Amino acid sequence: MTEPTHKILLVDDEVDILEFISYNLEREGYKVYTAQNGLDALKIAEKKVPDLIILDVMMPEMDGIAACEELRKIPALQNTVIAFLTARGEDYSQIAGFDAGADDYITKPIRPKVLVSRVKALLKRTTSGVEQVVEPTGNTLKVGNLVIDKERYLVRVGEEEMILPRKEFELLSLLVSKPGKVFTREEIYFNVWGDNVIVGDRTIDVHIRKLREKIGNDHIKTLKGIGYKFIE
Repeated sequence: MTEPTHKILLVDDEVDILEFISYNLEREGYKVYTAQNGLDALKIAEKKVPDLIILDVMMPEMDGIAACEELRKIPALQNTVIAFLTARGEDYSQIAGFDAGADDYITKPIRPKVLVSRVKALLKRTTSGVEQVVEPTGNTLKVGNLVIDKERYLVRVGEEEMILPRKEFELLSLLVSKPGKVFTREEIYFNVWGDNVIVGDRTIDVHIRKLREKIGNDHIKTLKGIGYKFIE
């Protein structure tokens, strides 16, 4: 028997859901860990460093939104994909999930085969789809007072260093790769989320808003109905 190719952490307070999803994922060869609340999820994630974390929203001890925010503060998990799997499908719940640093938001109920397909698509995501046209220094992009260190997953604005959630980092890297170029929403979806992943209509807008809060409002310009561009 071959070794599992990916590690997945499932977090849900309902044991039967954990068992059902674990069974279906383990059949595909994944190594699955489980937790029933956000606090336990943090401990397991830091120790096991999974490739994918699937979170419920409503849980005891620490809910999924708070857990996602804390998970995104752990440097070792910057390349970990985080997805919510929850019965709460309201727009505000999805926006809160993306605000917390999630990469995807999946609503229950979902058929096992469809869930496995979504998991495979999430795990196929790479960070190599961004074409760099700004002259790099090693793995570093520099535009004005903004520096993106792709090796350490760090962003520096002036003297301030920050670690961004994975998709915010990839989105910023894409925009900075061609200052002044207008990236359409379709280009952004393809380069940052991939063509096999379904994301909500507001996903890009939420990530752009979070980036503006962190690097300033003047660098990312919206072209209504078209897309976004980075300006110095």
